[in-house]
Amino acid sequence: MRMIVLAPLLAAVPGAALAEPLTFDAALERASREAPSLQASAFEVEARRSSATAAGQLPDPKLGVGIDNFPVSGPPAFSLTRENMTMERIGIEQEVPNLAKRHAAQGRARADITAADAQSAVTLLQVRVATAAAWIDLAYAQRRLDTMDRILGELRSLVSTSPSAVASGSARPGQSLDAMRALVELEDRRSAIEAEVGSARAELSRWTGDDDPEAVGPTPQLVVTPTELRASLTQHPDLQMAGAKVRQAQADTELARAEKRPDWGFNVAFQRRDPQFGNMVSVGATMTLPIFPGRRQNPRIEAAASEAAAARAEQEDVQRALEANLKAGLAEHHMHHEQWMRARDTLLPLARKKAALETASYAAGRAGLLDVVEAEASLASTELDTLDREAAVARHATRLVLTYGGSQ
Repeated sequence: MRMIVLAPLLAAVPGAALAEPLTFDAALERASREAPSLQASAFEVEARRSSATAAGQLPDPKLGVGIDNFPVSGPPAFSLTRENMTMERIGIEQEVPNLAKRHAAQGRARADITAADAQSAVTLLQVRVATAAAWIDLAYAQRRLDTMDRILGELRSLVSTSPSAVASGSARPGQSLDAMRALVELEDRRSAIEAEVGSARAELSRWTGDDDPEAVGPTPQLVVTPTELRASLTQHPDLQMAGAKVRQAQADTELARAEKRPDWGFNVAFQRRDPQFGNMVSVGATMTLPIFPGRRQNPRIEAAASEAAAARAEQEDVQRALEANLKAGLAEHHMHHEQWMRARDTLLPLARKKAALETASYAAGRAGLLDVVEAEASLASTELDTLDREAAVARHATRLVLTYGGSQ
């Protein structure tokens, strides 16, 4: 009965408010489908494709009307019928740009489509990398929070024994205060981790549209293979975008060169006179005369050629930047992996062993309560630091594979 009553209320709640937990792959898929920046890129591509339909087409014809040979002096002044040369004219004029110019305009339109597609790929890459980083940050922040809650639960039970330890004489009164201080410091760190969870959740919500996302499932275990990443550099969206800009600049150069060729125009007009005289038809043609290329067309050609050279130089710069960033990223990933291995295989076992030894010594009466609390606090810090290092490895591996791995 209660569910029947609540059903209309639940149906009115937006879907995002009832969002299910997100796995890594589900987060990437949702962001790739719903990110507003990707929708904007899709509209931009559609706009370029629509504009390409009109590229290279003839301009709209012009309709002309007027009065020819209208007298303003003499006996027939201001009369439409007393002068046999006065005519009412209506005509059509069509401009015909040269074929090279029309082909260049079509080439520029195709280059614009290519650039829009490349920009869409760049945006998709940025969305996927940002979503992956946000999911990993949230997943590891949740793990750190769970670890901290477990550690605080253990320490609270340990600190709660401090009054009896003081009463029995196995601990000094000041040591119980120090134990409480260590506990408060860990609670402060828990607050910071809780804020990290909120920040990562907000970032993931930005990309997926989920109001309250929760990272679930295993973290991605992506293998970083330097040779494969280097081989995929030629397919990087940034490099494709730089190549599209080169093609745009080349199309502009061809368009500037086409200006040196003459354009044509045709016109036809019907001229009506007084019935006692007779009507007329006029047909004509026009042609542009690019007879001063040194001051008009050539400077534009040189400017377009310089823009093309600049685009090619920028393409080379993008290529070098990608290679340098990949090398730096691989070195950084290696560093984080080595640090994580040392923490996992050496520092964490040592901290656990020390905590176990201090606990045993405390039980045997050879160590104080503060010694145990400090060992447990050091173990907590080491566990959290190990998680931080593992998160850095996962984050960098994912960024490297998604950014440079092509289809991976």
